[in-house]
Amino acid sequence: MKVFNTTAVCIPEKHYMVDLSERVKEIKKMVDAGKYFTINRARQYGKTTTLSALDLALSPQYDVINIDFQDITDADFENENEFTKGLSQMLCDTRDSIEIPVPDKYYEQLQELAGRNEKVKLNDIFRIFDKWCKENRKPIVLMIDEVDTATNNQVFLDFLGKLRSGYLKREKSTKYKTFQSVILAGVTDVKHLKSKIRPDGEHKENSPWNIAADFTIDMSLSETGIEGMLREYEADHHTGMDTAAIAGQIREYTNGYPFLVSRICQLLDERMVPDTFASLREAWTQDGIEAAVKMILSEENTLFDSLMGKLRTMPHLRGQLKEILFRGETIPSLPDNDEQKQLRMFGFIVNNHNTVAIANRIFEMRLYNYFIGESHFAQELRGNALDHKPEFIKGGQLNVPLIMDRFIETQKYIRNIDDEKAEKRFLEEQGREKFLTYLSPIINGVGTFSVEEQTRDRKRTDVIIHYRGKRYIIEMKIWHGESRNKDGEKQIIGYLDRFGLKTGYMLSFSFNKNKEPGVHEVRIGDKLLYEGLV
Repeated sequence: MKVFNTTAVCIPEKHYMVDLSERVKEIKKMVDAGKYFTINRARQYGKTTTLSALDLALSPQYDVINIDFQDITDADFENENEFTKGLSQMLCDTRDSIEIPVPDKYYEQLQELAGRNEKVKLNDIFRIFDKWCKENRKPIVLMIDEVDTATNNQVFLDFLGKLRSGYLKREKSTKYKTFQSVILAGVTDVKHLKSKIRPDGEHKENSPWNIAADFTIDMSLSETGIEGMLREYEADHHTGMDTAAIAGQIREYTNGYPFLVSRICQLLDERMVPDTFASLREAWTQDGIEAAVKMILSEENTLFDSLMGKLRTMPHLRGQLKEILFRGETIPSLPDNDEQKQLRMFGFIVNNHNTVAIANRIFEMRLYNYFIGESHFAQELRGNALDHKPEFIKGGQLNVPLIMDRFIETQKYIRNIDDEKAEKRFLEEQGREKFLTYLSPIINGVGTFSVEEQTRDRKRTDVIIHYRGKRYIIEMKIWHGESRNKDGEKQIIGYLDRFGLKTGYMLSFSFNKNKEPGVHEVRIGDKLLYEGLV
């Protein structure tokens, strides 16, 4: 029986996985055209699995050298001599273990090069490559996974330079034979390695990999693809799930991030029964997906270890993330902005209609929890929230009006309504952060919250709380008068209609001295709104 896999490469015969055949066809077109390129995506984004599928698809037409730079040690990157010998030995070892097509003649030459006592150079191994490519019956494709292993090493840049030189010679003369295609896979954008290793201005943009074709193929998992995977699972397990609906909900949380898609499915399949649900039939529902998301938000795993490690070691990346999350900023997506380049490269953000957006809802919730945990408001607000927590939860349901009321009380004695500058700073920089900091310990461990991308701007943010199978929608906004408040009421009623709800909540931040803080009820048609004013 197949299982869901979240470690290393996915194998169709062993694992439930999305059909990659269309993606592979698109990549093969680039190979057929002789392109050199980089598959540059975030951690656990399906790069290795894609290379494995591509290897199989290319093999009838090409000889594929598929190697992993994790098999080369740090010592091998020390200098040109060690790297050349290490690469030669790795090619020999790989042929022996997974049968990459190294002809006996060149296998012997590589073995001799790896064991040579005197120093060797990159030119020595590239002479072997040149002869091999010229005499080989099939064109040769070189695929290198985990190139991040090499990105801090000058010798790797020299290696790229040699590949580039061969490519340029091939373009100038059809008589010259080299690799049909070179594919590098990793997180780091190889085009920017020169700037990473040589920070001086002279070399910053002089990349040895400027021959690379743009790789624009979507590596995320589509809703249709996820549904196909779920149909295969359903044929084996007969849970009765609505595969289309479940696929849509998984896609909504993950935006197709492969690890997160597989992890949700893995948790539903392996961890929910019998502790959380009585059967797989009950687990493969919206409630089950929300339970799996809660597990992901609280668990330690290699993906989040990597992401949060980047924030700790690169504090300059934090500022834009906090502005997106808490200030309601609409930030234009800037292709030449160094911070945005890094945030995209590591998988934190995506380009959403030319504006910056957090890559998916799970990342957003995890980042909120991270920043809330270190907020300088945390101790005071969390303490107050925990003191009142028994009042906020009755019969398994949240008393959101009371939560808003107690939060407003905490702010009455902190803000200085006579200082307009301080008030403006509170509204634009602190209001949302403070409320979410207050809310977090109340729902922690049982519920989650998310922020709707469509409504995030300086004026308003819609927060959806998921708690014990129920949704609570809170619109947070800056007060701009009665007219704008009426517009806000219409918007949240539209939201309530979308989710089939009768009750909604509005929390407005105002520095109008004549407005009285507190919570009051407003009935509009068959809808009940609780409107709070800070």
